Amino acid sequence: MPKNDDFNLLKNISGPNDLKKFSIDKLYDLSDEIRSVITKTVSKNGGHLASNLGVVELTIALHYMYNSPTDKLVWDVSHQGYTHKLLTGRFCQFSTLRKRGGISGYLRIDECNHDAFGAGHAGTAVSAALGLAEARDLNKKKHAVVAIIGDGSLTNGLTYEGINNIGNKDTDITIVLNDNKWSISKNIGGIAKYLEKLSSVYVSGESRTDFESIFHALGFTYFGTIDGQDIEKLINVFQLAEKTKGPKLIHVVTKKGNGYSFSENKPDAFHFTSPFVLESGKVSKDTKNLTYSKAFAKTLIKIAKRDSKIIAITAAMPAGTGLDKFGETYPNRFYDVGIAEEHAVTFAAGLAKGGLKPVVAIYSSFLQRSYDQILHDIALQKLPVIFAVDRAGIVGSDGPTHHGLFDLSYLRNIPGIVLMAPKDENELAQMIYTATKYKKGPIAVRYPRGTGTGVKISRKFVRIPVGKAEKLMEGDDISIISIGSMTYPSIKACEKLKKKGISATLYNARFVKPIDKSMIRDAAKTGRIITVEENVLEGGFGSAILEELNKLNISNIKIKRIGIDGFVEHGEAGELRQKHGLTADNIAKSAIKLMKEKL
Repeated sequence: MPKNDDFNLLKNISGPNDLKKFSIDKLYDLSDEIRSVITKTVSKNGGHLASNLGVVELTIALHYMYNSPTDKLVWDVSHQGYTHKLLTGRFCQFSTLRKRGGISGYLRIDECNHDAFGAGHAGTAVSAALGLAEARDLNKKKHAVVAIIGDGSLTNGLTYEGINNIGNKDTDITIVLNDNKWSISKNIGGIAKYLEKLSSVYVSGESRTDFESIFHALGFTYFGTIDGQDIEKLINVFQLAEKTKGPKLIHVVTKKGNGYSFSENKPDAFHFTSPFVLESGKVSKDTKNLTYSKAFAKTLIKIAKRDSKIIAITAAMPAGTGLDKFGETYPNRFYDVGIAEEHAVTFAAGLAKGGLKPVVAIYSSFLQRSYDQILHDIALQKLPVIFAVDRAGIVGSDGPTHHGLFDLSYLRNIPGIVLMAPKDENELAQMIYTATKYKKGPIAVRYPRGTGTGVKISRKFVRIPVGKAEKLMEGDDISIISIGSMTYPSIKACEKLKKKGISATLYNARFVKPIDKSMIRDAAKTGRIITVEENVLEGGFGSAILEELNKLNISNIKIKRIGIDGFVEHGEAGELRQKHGLTADNIAKSAIKLMKEKL
């Protein structure tokens, strides 16, 4: 990588057309500059490093060959789109990557016209690209449509639905398969083994119509495998593919983390990273507090030691959910099913029907993909599956595709489900224990990203009575009902109110479903209620309180709901909570304002 920050080539690129003036040698010089700027920026801002370093040459070759934005380049997930951003006029903004008000870490159609389709979850590129290709043909236009997918996305059902649909047509479309052997963790399953075998057999990059690959059998002309760091060979294969009509699949092999030794050696650790020291690769840790993910995993390992029926499942997130440690301790009771959230949930349903106690750990925004499976395969059959809903609430710089702001709403309406949210790490541990003892149906625990409050986790597990809230403070003037991560800010708000001469009753609701009716009756005595949640307001916790007040025929209550209204942009989590009113100051101000309203 360049040792200075001149970036002379990048500075002269205002768009992809400028690449076509470069010689092949200059393109390699450009790839060095791009690696340098990506690594240095991510070391300061945090972000996805290894996945981006692996596709630098591939992205250069794509933009050299195709004419974006006329030609449509559709990136799956799009967390590997940093080079694409640098080549499409965003070099001067790149230092703002993932910062509030800056450019996103993902592709967004409202950020740049070169971003053909926005994405944050795996598996969308093939279906979206087919839609764009069909729209092109129906509108009688002529341009290329290319979907760039990782081999990790071949564990995703949506990808196969798109591939199957393409195989039923003769649509002129190209899929570039970026095969780097990884999703976030090492890829697993039959497809990963097949691709490994395929890449070891064919290395010419020519069309393999003579070989009955899965892709050829599905109606694609197969090109592969191609060295994904060889720009000239990539360009030649893209040119050859564009002369071929119908569906094409170009199998490219890249190295995740390529060009930065620390990410090459630990591609999983540098898939996504917090800011780090460039010279050593070490991530700066600003707290000794346990993360909620690790608190969950440590608790589950302890419980599993006593209960041999505990099974842990995740969807390509063993490290992110903390379950990598569970897998090391109990390898025969741990399943990473790949990027296949729907399968993970129905698989868990089968395990539960077989008498086991499956615990499914999936990020809140990814669990959305499994809604139908939770509803029909688990809740309808009253199967005792436990959901550990990680990354609930605002997650920070990943932005709107990753904020877990909808789970209280989309889970709460499912009949028979129990839905909990802890105020701290210890309560999380007790809730996980409680969930493993619950047998009447599905039960979910949602908890935030990042470090906890620093409280110690009790060595002794205690079952929490299902549907029972916790009263933390007693007051006569106003009632504040908090859920989960908003409990400690609510405690601080009550302390601020006390200094203003306002006494507040504060509840840690603990349960979104079932709601504690005695809590609501008690809270209503003050005549004023504030609900606080790190979730969208529509259909969320505050809505549940309103519904219960109506069921209990309690009226003439002044109510203020504090939560999120709509999608939330990217930025530091603290900044976003401040902007959207999820702070002690705003809770206190809302209480003071509500006190001024006549009952």
